[in-house]
Order: sequence, then structure tokens, then C-alpha cells
Amino acid sequence: MSGLVLKLGPKERVLINGAVIENGDRRARLAIVTPDANILRLRDAIHPEEATTPVRRVCYAMQLVLSGDCDPDTARLQILRRIEELSQILRDPDSRAHLTRATEAILADQYYQGLKALRALLPREARLLVQGRGQ
Repeated sequence: MSGLVLKLGPKERVLINGAVIENGDRRARLAIVTPDANILRLRDAIHPEEATTPVRRVCYAMQLVLSGDCDPDTARLQILRRIEELSQILRDPDSRAHLTRATEAILADQYYQGLKALRALLPREARLLVQGRGQ
């Protein structure tokens, strides 16, 4: 892996290995070269009270790993089970591709990449929930 490049806006905050880092007044790029660094953009963080849907709950569980609040070995099986449950509901090819990427990332201990793959499902989940309420 060549590393992760984070593009940060002015005053944007990111959590890296438990430390909150705030960008200065200008846009910046950070190259994270440590392959197993735990990284979470705080603008993307889901707060506990917002973890109210299946996809959001899995994303939140992954955030806990990235923030250092949960041991990866303890969380891995639970996260993989929840992804499997999602795959029983989200059956379209695009959703399946995101779920597969998330699973592969978790198995490789790349929780940031797994979170990124699952976050792509949030708009789809929101649409499905709205459609379900309308019926």
C-alpha cells in the first residue's frame, strides 16, 4: 500500500491514532505512510445518537475501532456479521460491491477503507427508508 492521502480544508479536523489534528487556515494534503494508522475525519464522524439505522450502526462500530475506543479483534466478528445482515437486504450489484469492499477491508484490518465503502451506502439506505415509510 502506498499510503493514504488526506485532503483537508481550512480548520478541518482529523483523528489519527487517537490524536485530534486540526489543519491551519489553508487547504492541505497529508500523506499517511504508516499502513496501519487509525484515521477518522471528524466531519464524517457519526455521533452515537445518530447511529439509528443498520448502515449507520456498522459505520459507528468501525469508527470506534478507528478512534481506539474498541479493540479491532473484539469488533471484527460483530462488524462482519452486521455486514452480512446488510447483504441480505441490499441485494443490488452496486450495494453488493460496496459490501464486498467493506468486508475485504475489515479482513485486512483496513477499517478506514471499510468505513469509506459503507459510507457510500448511506444515501441509498436513506432512500430505502423513506420509500418504506411511504408505503
